[in-house]
Amino acid sequence: MTQPTDVRREHLTVALALAATGVPVLPLRAGKVPFGNCRTCAKNACGGRPNMKHPGPCHCPAPCHAWAAATTDPHVLTSPAWTAAWRTAVSVAYHPGGGDLTVVDLDTADAIAWARATLPATQTVPTTRGEHWIYQGVMQSANAVRPGVDVKSSMQYARWLGPGTGTMTALPDVVRALTVKGPSPVRPVAVAEPARVGGGKCPHRTSTYLERGVAMAEQRITKARAAVHATVYRTFLAVLSTHGRCGCLTDTHVNRLFIAAQAKGETLRHCTDAWTNALTTLGL
Repeated sequence: MTQPTDVRREHLTVALALAATGVPVLPLRAGKVPFGNCRTCAKNACGGRPNMKHPGPCHCPAPCHAWAAATTDPHVLTSPAWTAAWRTAVSVAYHPGGGDLTVVDLDTADAIAWARATLPATQTVPTTRGEHWIYQGVMQSANAVRPGVDVKSSMQYARWLGPGTGTMTALPDVVRALTVKGPSPVRPVAVAEPARVGGGKCPHRTSTYLERGVAMAEQRITKARAAVHATVYRTFLAVLSTHGRCGCLTDTHVNRLFIAAQAKGETLRHCTDAWTNALTTLGL
């Protein structure tokens, strides 16, 4: 069932007001989900934003690629392609990280009680199941950081549910710490055959295998002519799937990969995000 015209117009009005404050916005369809990619961008055929995790070179005029489509440009928001989306949109969403914000999404009464006892007071917005606590600052997003608690900031979207109450405060370290998963799997080599995670010896036997693998990864990134974001992520994923669990990788190896990616125009932040996403995908 479509919404009345005045309700749809209200969504666009809200979106434009948020965009004017520097918060990137996008429409949501039924089910609180973004609009699907257009035919040109279906299955990331455009080469941009693989898995909607890494912004790419795509400049599609439609609200494609979920959070990565969020914008503050009023000309885009009122363009024909976006106007068509607003006609059936059921709500407005925003990209917190793009607006220098972090949302702590509390879905249960226990989660809210934990937040009130643990986190600094800040701007609070009621939701259908709990509350959004909004802080000034950007961090890595993560789901289920504790029971009933999600963190939405970079590379995520949140529904706009109104301004809420209270005064927004700076993002505290206690919230940043929620996404820290413990020691990194990247460790210096202490012995010729470092112990594997879970016991046993490193299967690579010699440093030659590792060196060749890192060199090939550098070469793969360096030779990328298109979809650099995707290439960097897939390369990081390949390196970690082979060497991430046995303790072979050192900071020197990781730095070599980051340097190769930055030489292709990647920012340090993109490199860090790609590495973190690869770790998460592999459960490391």
